[in-house]
Amino acid sequence: MADEPKRHRIELVCPDCGHRQLEPAMVVSTQCRSCRGNFQVVDGKAVSRFRAATRLAKVRPDAAVSEPPVEKIGAFKPLPAIPPKLSLLRRLIFRQKPPREVMCFSCGHTHKAVAEAQSSQCPRCSAYISLRDYVISEPWNRRIQTRGDVVIEKSGVVSGITIQCHHLTVLGELAGSVDCSGDLVIRSHGKILGKVSCRQLRVERGAKVEFLNPVTAASAFIDGNVRGQISCTGAITLAKRAHLQGLVKTASLVIKEGAKHTGAIEMVQPPNS
Repeated sequence: MADEPKRHRIELVCPDCGHRQLEPAMVVSTQCRSCRGNFQVVDGKAVSRFRAATRLAKVRPDAAVSEPPVEKIGAFKPLPAIPPKLSLLRRLIFRQKPPREVMCFSCGHTHKAVAEAQSSQCPRCSAYISLRDYVISEPWNRRIQTRGDVVIEKSGVVSGITIQCHHLTVLGELAGSVDCSGDLVIRSHGKILGKVSCRQLRVERGAKVEFLNPVTAASAFIDGNVRGQISCTGAITLAKRAHLQGLVKTASLVIKEGAKHTGAIEMVQPPNS
């Protein structure tokens, strides 16, 4: 996005401080890099963010005003204070979600965004980042690029595409490439044809997966049947029902009682050593 031609970018002037900056032509709102103020973009121009205001209607002189009956009370009684336990309970129920970490697809910069946001913009290169979540319950052949979460249900079939997301949960069929900034959780049977990159690989109990291309992850937890080449910068844990077949490159291999591994093991140095 940083090398995007100028005809795809527009110059905006901050309505608060007058700072000038370049933004993508399709931007609808952004943040000033000088004063950090937020403003909207309408017809290619920066405008202050709309703030809702309440106006009281004027009373017409000819309108009849009827006052509701006033209940007579002996003395004014203030509303009871909210008990501390109830107040704490409300805060626990309606507590605000912490901000999420978002990694830019263009420059790899990581920043934080509001948990409920549907999109974000990289503060370094101004690239647009989708935060939309996907739930796939039918055949799907369109590319997915989001930093939200993706779930492939049992009836979902994804083939011939690349999925770039945060967390990916596979309950159905996946035949494509995977690039996750979070966890890849597999709970189904099948072959994954493309390359796989994630923070943590989890193959749940009863799953049977064959990776036809190398898998790169920070760590892995396997409790099913896996065939393929797995490379981890951290630890690989084989639970008691796990059966792993193939070359393993890892900094640490934990094999619990009952687990099986068939193939070569190559121990590598962790990145912080």
